[in-house]
Amino acid sequence: MNNNPHISPFIASLPKVELHIHIEGTLQPLLRWTLAQRNNIPLKFKDQAYNTYEELLDSYKVTYNHRPELGGRQDVPTFLEAYFAGCEVLLKEADFYDLAMDYFKRCKKMKVRYVEPFFDIQAHTRRGVAAEAVLNGYLKAQKDGAEQHGVESRWIFCFLRDEPVADGEAAYETALPWATSNQGHGLFHAVGLASNAYERPPVLFREAFARARADGLHTTTHCDFGQKDSHEHIRQAIFDIAADRIDHGLDALDREDLVEGLRARRIGLTLCPHAYHRRTATEVLFPKLRQLLNRGVKYCINSDDPVYMHDVWIDGNQEKAYRYGGLSKAEMVQLTRNAVDMCWADEDVKRRIYNELDTIDTS
Repeated sequence: MNNNPHISPFIASLPKVELHIHIEGTLQPLLRWTLAQRNNIPLKFKDQAYNTYEELLDSYKVTYNHRPELGGRQDVPTFLEAYFAGCEVLLKEADFYDLAMDYFKRCKKMKVRYVEPFFDIQAHTRRGVAAEAVLNGYLKAQKDGAEQHGVESRWIFCFLRDEPVADGEAAYETALPWATSNQGHGLFHAVGLASNAYERPPVLFREAFARARADGLHTTTHCDFGQKDSHEHIRQAIFDIAADRIDHGLDALDREDLVEGLRARRIGLTLCPHAYHRRTATEVLFPKLRQLLNRGVKYCINSDDPVYMHDVWIDGNQEKAYRYGGLSKAEMVQLTRNAVDMCWADEDVKRRIYNELDTIDTS
């Protein structure tokens, strides 16, 4: 598996829309090191301290198969352990602002025009961080990211699905003044789910999603690929929760009722090919992209948690789809059009991206 695909000129030239990106999953090692120094936070995993920047960099060599529960190494963090360890350096409003602005700066280089980042406050408030620090940091970055880097964004508030539902509902109440609804500040326009999905089905949050919908917000939910009960999670997202979008959801291909449900309800999937490629053979994974197209399921390409997934960002994920999926240039442009169709941006933002896509040479 190639973890660092060369980005072809065609993929580099594409205007991009990112609908599946966890903002904490963009915390690059240099910024993490800088924030740790600024906030006097020791960097470590269990009893192992990262005393140098080089030692910290080495800790990012996260693979899927090293996991202790699969009989792998015990001395390196799993994905979620690495992810939440990175969050430890985020304490103040300026930290969250710097995190988001660092991502927007990278977006500009990759020609990402519009993003809908996932975020939560629970992973931070449980560490004693003020919810306002998280929300105001991101709100300021939302404005400055558009003005300074030309990257428009609308955010997605996430319930941590492995925490008690009541805790997530309380976090939502705290964050609601920063939503687009009820004359809020306009940071987030949708709700979703994040963190460990193991034995935490979407239906647990049905009432929370219904509340958000009543507040005028959109809904999306993670249904991870190749995980326990993934087909049931997708069924619940389609038929019980009636989510507007599904994050991942690739296992729907295994059941005709799920494929038909996606088509009939016009539910798009936000796929992250490299996340699956870490544990799925090339010849097994990438034909699924063609199968989705052939069966009329709308999807787009995204990056998920690039820093903790071999530093493969949206351009690398698109490159893999283009190269290994055997998709044409016209089909890659269509996947970006799908992302514009699926996103919840203002119509003028959508129109600008559609117009830019019209200029791409697909010959």
